[in-house]
Amino acid sequence: MDDRVKGVSTGTTILAVKFNGGVLIGSDSRASIGGSYVSSKMINKLIQVHDRIFCCISGSLADAQAITRAAKFQISFHSVQMGEPPLVKAAASVMRELCYKNKEDLQAGFITAGWDRRKGPQVYSVSLGGMLLSQPFTIGGSGSTYIYGYVDSKFRPDMTKDECVTFATNALALAMGRDNVSGGVVHLAVITEKGVEHIVVPGDKLPTFHDE
Repeated sequence: MDDRVKGVSTGTTILAVKFNGGVLIGSDSRASIGGSYVSSKMINKLIQVHDRIFCCISGSLADAQAITRAAKFQISFHSVQMGEPPLVKAAASVMRELCYKNKEDLQAGFITAGWDRRKGPQVYSVSLGGMLLSQPFTIGGSGSTYIYGYVDSKFRPDMTKDECVTFATNALALAMGRDNVSGGVVHLAVITEKGVEHIVVPGDKLPTFHDE
């Protein structure tokens, strides 16, 4: 492995979910180095790349920050050229292109989610190698391995905003309870035609389950 320090990395749980009228994107707030040493409990992994488009990051924070900075510039430039807000898929495609071009050097993956006038709420996962996939919901990061059964059984495509917030908060709380490098607080962004609502759930306000 390269001797250079690439930045905080690995430990995380991220997700994005479509609901009736919008989309929610969320994450825990813990960052780690090498997957074991927790370097920060208060990282906000939700990156706003345009008015109604967010990215959620996992993997190397240094790599993810470099990609999102470049993506913000390209997306804003594209919006100016088009004379209108960018499409969510266009933003996700920018992320995919940046990831693919730098796949040999990157250790980061992304979820891109948002709302636009053409297709409404959308969720896209962008893998480390640059694969782009549209999904009704997606999860990622080390903590996601613990909650596949929960999200598969509880997700419904017609959820209300409040139901979606509960679904996402429960999923993140479950992951944070099992994954020793996921934790801190829950950051959520609810994106609709009307705008963006930010929600922070402190650790002592998260739902608890029978084994905690």
